Amino acid sequence: MVHAYILIQTEVGKAATVASEIAGIPGVTSSEDVTGPYDVIVRATADNVDELGQLVVANVQNVEGITRTLTCPVVHL
Repeated sequence: MVHAYILIQTEVGKAATVASEIAGIPGVTSSEDVTGPYDVIVRATADNVDELGQLVVANVQNVEGITRTLTCPVVHL
């Protein structure tokens, strides 16, 4: 199981809408609009890194209003 945080920048005024829409995507465990350099932070889970990549590219990045994403897989050191 792979867990990741996806940091998202959105168009001005779109953070709440983007967070709400992403929350309904299978594999997303939480989606919240935040302040700072990113507008939305998402927690996601997938069976492996390939499925995580597919989740981000095929589902998350297709949400209207997103300008940039940064995916940060969780590691256990």
